[in-house]
Amino acid sequence: MNTFNELDELLRLERYRSSLIRFETLGTIETREAAYPVKAIVIGSDDRSLPTLGFFGGVHGLEKVGSQILLAFFHSFFYQLTWDRDLVKSLDGYRIVSIPIINPGGMARSTRCNPCNVDLMRNAPVEADPEHTLPLISGHRVSPQLPWYRGEAGKGLEKEAQILVDFVKREMFEAQMALSLDVHSGFGVRDQIWYPYAKTKAEFPRKAAALKLKALLDTTFPHHIYKYECQSDNYITSGDLWDYLFDGHHEQEKDRVFLPLTLELGSWNWIRKNPVQFFSKAGLFHPMKHHRHSRIMRRHLILLNFLLRAVRNHSAWLEA
Repeated sequence: MNTFNELDELLRLERYRSSLIRFETLGTIETREAAYPVKAIVIGSDDRSLPTLGFFGGVHGLEKVGSQILLAFFHSFFYQLTWDRDLVKSLDGYRIVSIPIINPGGMARSTRCNPCNVDLMRNAPVEADPEHTLPLISGHRVSPQLPWYRGEAGKGLEKEAQILVDFVKREMFEAQMALSLDVHSGFGVRDQIWYPYAKTKAEFPRKAAALKLKALLDTTFPHHIYKYECQSDNYITSGDLWDYLFDGHHEQEKDRVFLPLTLELGSWNWIRKNPVQFFSKAGLFHPMKHHRHSRIMRRHLILLNFLLRAVRNHSAWLEA
């Protein structure tokens, strides 16, 4: 099997031996060059009703830094499980689930889209409010040769998107409280945390929960680096997979909370500091300088660990 650095690192993580960690191959993505597995990680109890935190990355193959952050987190977390008894004990009360590389075919080819030239974050059967959409950027069906292509109408979800949807439904929909973080890059000069919706400027049904989490973050870490707001405050898109998953959950499980968040890394700031990155396709989405990349790998660990504690202790702030 041909691999790439991020997939190699994910496969290396499977060497950790613990009854608390389970790896699963959810499917295989075939390309002309090779076949790539879509790997999932489940940590903690088999009881799917427990509070659950989901970490996701690599929806857009060019945005490798999101997967790299998650892989660095898991390397640290798995090692801590070998010596931190309090951490091991805490997993009696919550679960972590993840697909660190959702689009391995696109990542292997260094493309935003999947191998079928479909933008997976425009692929769901969700239509945006037309008065706020932008040509092409908000999603289109004009041609697979153009970016932000949604896929052929009526064809259904792409394989990678269906794998994500099925996994989230299986591992997160039964939870008392579920929170997910999907890591992206390529927009803005500041790192942003977005809550839904992407499809509309209408009020998100779980806005109160999203704002309670914001207040918890602001109070716990008053000097944090993130701008926290609704995704539609920035732009509107059709086909967002998290809008699709949230609506499906909310229709079925109104007494349970599912809050999908997006972490959008402010890659324009990296370009401002190192303008030569503008002339590299990868440079539009990645910190190219070694010291800057190292900083990105560690700076978001505070957020990821905060979300672990927030999920585990959700009743203390969500029901307050």
